[in-house]
Amino acid sequence: MLHYCLLLPYAAVTFLLHLNPATSYEIVEKDDIYRSVVCPAFLLFDSMAYLSDMTFELPCHCKPELIKSVVWYYQKNTGNKKTRVLTDFNGTVQLDVQNVRGSFDIVFRFSIRMFSLIVFKAQIEDSGNYMCGSRDGHFFYGYSVDIQESKNAYVAFEDRHGHPQPDLISKYFVVFTTFWEWTVCDRCDVRGEQRRIGLCYINSTYLNPRFRVAQYIGTTCGSEAVPPKFKKSISGRRPEIIVRSCISPCHKPKKGILGKFSTLIHNIMKLKDYIPWTTKVPIQLHTHPIGSRLSIACPGAKPEHAVAWDKDNDRLYRTEYLIGINNFMRVFIDHGNHLNFRFIQFDDKGIYYCWLQGKMKAGFRLAVQRDPVGKRHFSDPESVFAMKAIGISFLFFTLLFILVHCIKCCFRNLRCLLLPEQLNAIK
Repeated sequence: MLHYCLLLPYAAVTFLLHLNPATSYEIVEKDDIYRSVVCPAFLLFDSMAYLSDMTFELPCHCKPELIKSVVWYYQKNTGNKKTRVLTDFNGTVQLDVQNVRGSFDIVFRFSIRMFSLIVFKAQIEDSGNYMCGSRDGHFFYGYSVDIQESKNAYVAFEDRHGHPQPDLISKYFVVFTTFWEWTVCDRCDVRGEQRRIGLCYINSTYLNPRFRVAQYIGTTCGSEAVPPKFKKSISGRRPEIIVRSCISPCHKPKKGILGKFSTLIHNIMKLKDYIPWTTKVPIQLHTHPIGSRLSIACPGAKPEHAVAWDKDNDRLYRTEYLIGINNFMRVFIDHGNHLNFRFIQFDDKGIYYCWLQGKMKAGFRLAVQRDPVGKRHFSDPESVFAMKAIGISFLFFTLLFILVHCIKCCFRNLRCLLLPEQLNAIK
């Protein structure tokens, strides 16, 4: 009898594992993923393309089983002997604050989590080859990343009858746009928007085989696989962004008794939105001085996700707030789904909500300080804006002053010429 009692805990554990087989499979998959994937003997590069201002992740798909931590390296091109180490051997990120557009004192441009490299708000200068390897300089996996400029992106709104760019076909290559899938509606129960990103790709028989390209898709326009002679011809090709309106319900009712019961629970849960002292989502407090620059990212958002922004009860639609719609926009949404303020004003205070994949995700309460903190520098965005405004105003009034005096001088000369003729006529 004692033996049976000792076997009862083991039987219970076995029974629970059978009830949840997915959990046990997930653990085995994580342990065996690097055993099943063999690194190539000759380093190849996967071609990847993103828009600037996007945050993306590069996973290290293979490594030897004995390697417990990886180091990420960066090369501008394969012929460049200078190789930059993005993380040290302990996995600590390297600081690179110069190219970051934000008002943070310290911003981590590159971060390593597990074995993946995360690049925050990528810029054009980040294009190149990324390789994960060991501290001894052995490379396991590589990426050829092409960051395409989002400032000059071709933006089309389907509601305004916008159309994509036509393909560029020549004797040696075909340049076209490869579109991502339409995102889900970025809001529910209200009018939302869908976005579709298109990146420049090229297909040709003259591509470098070291960079992995699909037979019918090709590779990105900025990849090293493209011959230099072709790049001059395709330099004018722009990435594309297509936007359209949409409406999606927050709760899709199901049939049957269970569907009616779930609908009832959903309606009861919606009542808490009308209680004054409750909040729809968790809200964080951010305090910034007047005139500072700010960029807010929605937590957990990826480049392919649908993200929307609201201020209090106002919708910030891309048709009005998308970057590039107006060159003098102070508040705008970039192509990386970040909400940006060129310089903060006192009227910007309030609560900003972000929607992620059609559901409200988080809130940010922005508090504005009237007195700026710290010293001003000529390189600050607000200082540059003020100097430009003063310079343009000075130039305008100077030209106006010269124009007025030129007109007065012309009238004087004309009067001097006309007076002798009038005197002779009187005589």
